[in-house]
Amino acid sequence: MRHNYLKKYMLLMAMLIISGMAFAQTGSISGKIIDENKLPLPGASVTLSGGIGGATDGNGVFTIKGVKPGAYTITASFIGYAALSKSITVTAGHQTVDFSLAPNSKSLNEVVVIGYGTQTKKDLTGAISTVSSKDFQQGTTASPAQLIQGKISGVSITTNGGQPGAGSTIRIRQGASLNSSNDPLIIVDGIPLQSTKKADGTSSISGVGDPLSMINPDDIETFTVLKDAASTAIYGSRASNGVIIITTKKGTSGAPQFSFSSKNSIATNPKEISVLSGDQIRAYVKAYDAANGTNKAALLGNSNTDWQKEIYQNAFASDNDFSVSGTTKHTPYRFSLGYLNQSGTLLTDKLERTTMSIRLSPKFFNDDLKFDFNVKGAYAKSRFANQDAIGAALTFDPTQPVHVTGSPWNGYYEWYNTPGTASSGVNPNAPRNPVGLLLDKYNNGDTYRSIGNGTIDYRFPFLKALHANINLGYDVSKGGGGTYIPANAAQGYSTQGTNTEYHQNIFNKTAEAYLNYTSDIKSIKSNINVTAGYGYYDFLTTNYNYANYSANGTLIAGSEQVYPYDKPQYTLISYYGRLIYTFDTKYIFSGSLRTDGSSKFSPANRWGVFPSAAFTWRISDESFLKDSKTLSDLKLRLSYGVTGQQDGIGNYGYLPTYSLSGNGSQYQFGNSYYYLYTPAAYDSNLKWETTQATNIGFDFGFLNQRITGTVDAYYKNTKDLLSTVFIPSGTNFTNQLTTNVGNMTNRGIELNLTGIAIKTNDITWSISYNVAYNKNKITNLSITSDNNSVGTLVGGISGGTANTVQVNTVGYNAKSFYVYKQVYDANGKPLQGVYQDLNGDGIINSSDLYRYKSPYPTYVMGFSTQFTYKKWTASTVLRANLGNYMYNNIASNLGTQNTLISSAGLINNASSSLLKTGFTNSQYMSDYYVENASFLKMDNVGLGYNFGKIYKTMNLRLNANVQNVFTITKYSGVDPEIYDGIDNKFYPRPRTYTLGLNLGF
Repeated sequence: MRHNYLKKYMLLMAMLIISGMAFAQTGSISGKIIDENKLPLPGASVTLSGGIGGATDGNGVFTIKGVKPGAYTITASFIGYAALSKSITVTAGHQTVDFSLAPNSKSLNEVVVIGYGTQTKKDLTGAISTVSSKDFQQGTTASPAQLIQGKISGVSITTNGGQPGAGSTIRIRQGASLNSSNDPLIIVDGIPLQSTKKADGTSSISGVGDPLSMINPDDIETFTVLKDAASTAIYGSRASNGVIIITTKKGTSGAPQFSFSSKNSIATNPKEISVLSGDQIRAYVKAYDAANGTNKAALLGNSNTDWQKEIYQNAFASDNDFSVSGTTKHTPYRFSLGYLNQSGTLLTDKLERTTMSIRLSPKFFNDDLKFDFNVKGAYAKSRFANQDAIGAALTFDPTQPVHVTGSPWNGYYEWYNTPGTASSGVNPNAPRNPVGLLLDKYNNGDTYRSIGNGTIDYRFPFLKALHANINLGYDVSKGGGGTYIPANAAQGYSTQGTNTEYHQNIFNKTAEAYLNYTSDIKSIKSNINVTAGYGYYDFLTTNYNYANYSANGTLIAGSEQVYPYDKPQYTLISYYGRLIYTFDTKYIFSGSLRTDGSSKFSPANRWGVFPSAAFTWRISDESFLKDSKTLSDLKLRLSYGVTGQQDGIGNYGYLPTYSLSGNGSQYQFGNSYYYLYTPAAYDSNLKWETTQATNIGFDFGFLNQRITGTVDAYYKNTKDLLSTVFIPSGTNFTNQLTTNVGNMTNRGIELNLTGIAIKTNDITWSISYNVAYNKNKITNLSITSDNNSVGTLVGGISGGTANTVQVNTVGYNAKSFYVYKQVYDANGKPLQGVYQDLNGDGIINSSDLYRYKSPYPTYVMGFSTQFTYKKWTASTVLRANLGNYMYNNIASNLGTQNTLISSAGLINNASSSLLKTGFTNSQYMSDYYVENASFLKMDNVGLGYNFGKIYKTMNLRLNANVQNVFTITKYSGVDPEIYDGIDNKFYPRPRTYTLGLNLGF
């Protein structure tokens, strides 16, 4: 089958090449299109009088072949820039013409994607930001979200560690929910995607770390972020946390345009977690023996093993993309192939991803009938490293070697019940050898995913102002894999190894249809734009269940297959409408209404209504400002809207459901064991979580748009927060219930500034800066009727039993740290077990815990700049978070004497904080471990050189790039940027060095 597909692709490529050669008897035109900063404009359109044309490649270079001799007008255009036309005479040879486009400052006619349509930038009534491909972050990028990191105010993107293809935590205005999902709705070419994470935080697609990584970043043209309710309410119940619209690249007009890019990189870990060395361990144990009359030193080895260096490696990656686009028989097309091979810095971690996309956009009947067929496919093959090795590398005794002669556990040193005696068995209380954990575990995943849709847009010939649009799409995936641990691996000693498998299928369907009517009524200086539509969305997941086996195929007792599979499913049905009314091109009113019905709620609460209203005043178009030579743009925006939330909860929370018990919960009757059906708690009155949001904003520009910016202030009030909480035993079937628990507010201010500092014939320097302030507060928790209640304990940590260090309390930030106030001696050393008696009752107990700091930043900033000198371009991106704090769970769990000298008859390593504190026992609840995690990061620095044409129509650009360049912070851990504020064995983000090229022809 694969060979047949390959033959088809090769045939397609041959046909495209031959079609290009057919024009050899005629002339050709090529050139380059640059912007005001002398940077190339990829995707710019070039048209000749007569209808043929083309588009620029990634280096801003275009070629139009097959042009008949004669005189023509050639026009270059790009979104947001004024079109430029030139005259040219074509002969049988080759002509060159270049363009330098300037921003279209007066008309501001840049087209921006909004929900179910487009709108010019000058007419936008909502808080919407767009980042195009020419402004994306550079370097090796496996997940699309990283392309816009630090580029938009109010949008926080935190990469979830250094694993290849690791996902990102995306927050728009910090989300709107307490414990339900805070992920934005992501729409790819009109297909709304299911959340990338399950309720437990794991990937929603088996066999891959991040579902978004199945979309090739090189295929993406723009990101459009909808932030306020006026923009998002048209998406109703899935839009409380904002909306991200991803638009992929389309076919271009004219002859085939080929593009190839290759990025090759090496990644290293910039920092290790500070733990004791082998010599420090020996010195500490020697002092302990002298003070206590013991001989713990007998347990020590003679090595000085740096376990972190043993488990990490220099990681290589190669990312290659090829595409061809053009037009044949009135059908623009684009075809792309991508291949990524990326290793992780953690041994054995690897991702291989192959992607393909095909897009056809034929037009008929003078463009009255338009089709758009878009299919994206991806296959990812992963080996997931055993991340337990990260924790083991911090705790395993550095005086011991990696390997030891005679070890029955694949030659790795392990702790035994009787030290040094393998026959006594592996000590169950000891950590496993970190290198063995990695090399002896094979967790391989394979995932196939395809996202596609077909849209039909028909403009009625008898009423040109009216058109109908139908969008039918799918998002399907098939993921699975297996985990194998050999029998002679210490990590599988209790079961003689393991051999397990997992599989999952997902089939999500989208069906949408809407009518749009747009008309200019010049007699009353008015324009109306009306949309009305219907949507049907179905989400079906099939999870397969398998028994577990030992390495030799023996069934592991208690792991029998309970049931073959389950098929959770939910459906959403929607009706929506929108009216945009413009008067005198200066006053714009818009309103939308959407009603959603979700199968997740009972018939009584199934339907939610989500309205919005907005007003825009183009102040700069008023007569008293229209001729200003300083102020080139000024616009006021006001909006209000209501959005909903249904993600992050189960599909049947309003129904009494029963589940078949697991293997560990069987009933014994004689010598037989029987499975039981256990009920789940339910809330028949479960309803939508709703967010009411108000926004006021200004868009402005000065000096013919040489300086531009936006400022927004917003207030969000979320009601009926959805959360799973503990309830008193006996009040429902179980003690955990998904229900509506209260209200929360969220307020903030955002600022975006962009300017051109220098602009000469040879030099251009542009600067962009954004900053966002945000603060949230819980205003009601209906599950705690006592006004003096501490609230709901959250923020579980490693160590102890059921320890938590965060709390949700009325009147405070969500997830405020909830700890004791540490007391220090005269030298600033923390005193073990000594805390302030905050309530003055003479007793130190839980009543003295206090709410201290927030894990979320008060200010989030981004800064980017580009400096161009002739053919050279240098750029950098910096980000900063201010006001966020982190609980250092590594130091609190490993920074004690009792951790180092274990009662289980072994020596462990310890956090270097032990030498500062001298703690004997764990002090988990001390605010000593809540550290200032504010930071300044240089995300990216790059240097590129554009050679231009190197042979006929072939052009070349080379670039070098460094990612994760440096971090400035007071935080003592490996990285201050961990979402939700608890640092526990984090997979470090690597520093990556990349060399790349872009070739167009």
